Amino acid sequence: MTWWLWIILGAVVIGAAAWAFRMAGQQATGNKPFFRDMPFGVAFGYVLAAVLLVFFVWFYFQPAELNGAPRASVMFFRWAMNFFLISAAAALAFKFLGSFVGTEGSRKLFRSMPLTASFGLLVILIYTVLAIFAGIIAPHGQEEIFAQANVVPGGNPAMGGNPDFPLGTDQIGRDIYSRLIYGAQNTVGIAFATTCLAFFLGGSLGFLAATLGGWLDQILSRLVDVLMAIPALIFALLLMTIASVWAPTLGIPLTVFMVLIIAVIDSTRVFRLARAVAMNIVVMDYIEAAKLRGEGLSYLIFREILPNATAPLLAEFGLRFCFVFLTIASLSFLGVGIQPPLADWGTMVRDLAQFINFAAFAPLVATAPLLAAGAIALLTVAVNFVVDWMLHKSSGLKE
Repeated sequence: MTWWLWIILGAVVIGAAAWAFRMAGQQATGNKPFFRDMPFGVAFGYVLAAVLLVFFVWFYFQPAELNGAPRASVMFFRWAMNFFLISAAAALAFKFLGSFVGTEGSRKLFRSMPLTASFGLLVILIYTVLAIFAGIIAPHGQEEIFAQANVVPGGNPAMGGNPDFPLGTDQIGRDIYSRLIYGAQNTVGIAFATTCLAFFLGGSLGFLAATLGGWLDQILSRLVDVLMAIPALIFALLLMTIASVWAPTLGIPLTVFMVLIIAVIDSTRVFRLARAVAMNIVVMDYIEAAKLRGEGLSYLIFREILPNATAPLLAEFGLRFCFVFLTIASLSFLGVGIQPPLADWGTMVRDLAQFINFAAFAPLVATAPLLAAGAIALLTVAVNFVVDWMLHKSSGLKE
């Protein structure tokens, strides 16, 4: 029987079980509204979730080796489930700790915080500590090369590992664990600086355009429209290619050009948001009253417009940081971003991608490129969790 026939048969069996589940619930509860008004799709979802849970538990306890050969699917599934359970427990503990430690405002904030936001804040805090204290935490330097190259992650000598390098080494013998830590300092630090610069440029010009209006608003808006018409990654790649030729001649690091280029490109998105938010604020009565009092432009922007635009701008800052972070990783993956010997997660994914070809023979080898890719994905998910929570709070919606 082919796989799609198995899928159809499974869907039929689950559908029958869902119908029986709903009927049994109606009989057991005396036809109460919960089961009486339950759609068939909802009952199907409950049964499917139960089936998947049973399958996951069964698959988790399958042997990791079969006839002496490691089973990559079981190993990776166990790692994923262990990571999920440890992350959930850490987020819960972090939220519990924050509910009793700190100021009254922070304790109240942690009590109302969903578990996803707690997990996001915890991940961001860990990344921040790694970025700031990378030189102290990392056991080796990011440029340090050892004699052992292509050491398998895991630290098990029987499987090609080394306890001195728990996450293995790359193709030229650099410690992956140390480079991951330094990657947080380089990739995340540069992304944060770039995002701050983009918000300074886009936010300032957006507020000016909305407050002054007239020809300044028209010129800036049309210029932003032109820049936004060009795909951001392609435009950044083109400019970085040009900058890679100029950088050695001018004696300026290519990273400086990268920060400026990405900041200018992303400031166009910030400009549109800041201008749209400020346009709704400048027509308010308190703005007209401030103008009648003779308040200057700086007062209107910093004392009236900015405080009322903080919530959407903070939410956009988190999203924009993710886009900048992924853009830097993409440029580094293409070879025009953060340059060696600096450790960068995008470059690490590119350099270690060749190990995926050997995954069928040595499953642990495939984890080498996934480590840097996982670090990128984890931070992106964590920031989005926090941004979703901030959007929920700024919207005024209740749980």
